[in-house]
Amino acid sequence: MNSIRVLVHGALGKMGTEVVKAIKSASDMETVALVDKGYSDESRYSDQSDILLSNDIESALISSKPDVVVDFTNADGCMSCVEIAVAKGVRVVSGSTGLTDKNIAKLSSLATEARSGILIASNFALGMVILLSLVRKVAPHFEYADIIEAHHEAKIDAPSGTALALAYAMTEQKEFRRNQTEIMNLDASTGGDINGVGVHSLRQPGRSAHHEVIFGASGQTLTLRHDVLSRDSYMPGVLAAVRSVSDIEGLVFGLENILGL
Repeated sequence: MNSIRVLVHGALGKMGTEVVKAIKSASDMETVALVDKGYSDESRYSDQSDILLSNDIESALISSKPDVVVDFTNADGCMSCVEIAVAKGVRVVSGSTGLTDKNIAKLSSLATEARSGILIASNFALGMVILLSLVRKVAPHFEYADIIEAHHEAKIDAPSGTALALAYAMTEQKEFRRNQTEIMNLDASTGGDINGVGVHSLRQPGRSAHHEVIFGASGQTLTLRHDVLSRDSYMPGVLAAVRSVSDIEGLVFGLENILGL
């Protein structure tokens, strides 16, 4: 059986570095190219000297001929990468942050037109995939809900894509009630609002990725929480996505859709 040929886009980033290590340890995959817009002659993997590293996604696709691109960049990086990749018949797995509803619609159109497959996930940790499944089941039984998410101080967007995914999952079938504060002593102190779900973001050093969902009803609360303690927790999900994307037609949003959840 031939190995799955993978190009990593955003290879010099924190997640990209972990992806490269995970693919190296997978017996059914090989990294054939590394792409990062921040590439320079000084920023080369010391143990990956035999693998092409560049800042040009199109030329890397042509020279390395991958089966799958794994993209961990940002919304702009993801959009440009996908448009080029699917046009060349290459499938894409992306965990890029900051994608809007308009971006998702465009990605779906690109995949359909190219008759290719794209898998987008806001979070690749198995525990978070299970949490997404749980909040859908719990939501109908409670009247109030809040999400508190915390990440490191360098994260560029708020709230996190995972927090947004949780809020939308919880409100697929309903809207929650929310207290209307009469006197607001500090603007935005009650957080954002998605269909009645309060969303609160913390950005502090020492954090990784933490999501807490608090449901409330008369006389009780239910708290569900997921904590990422290290980035290697995402890698089994990323590898599962790489193995599955060849069977996908169009756009699939959410890892739960390939894990039977």
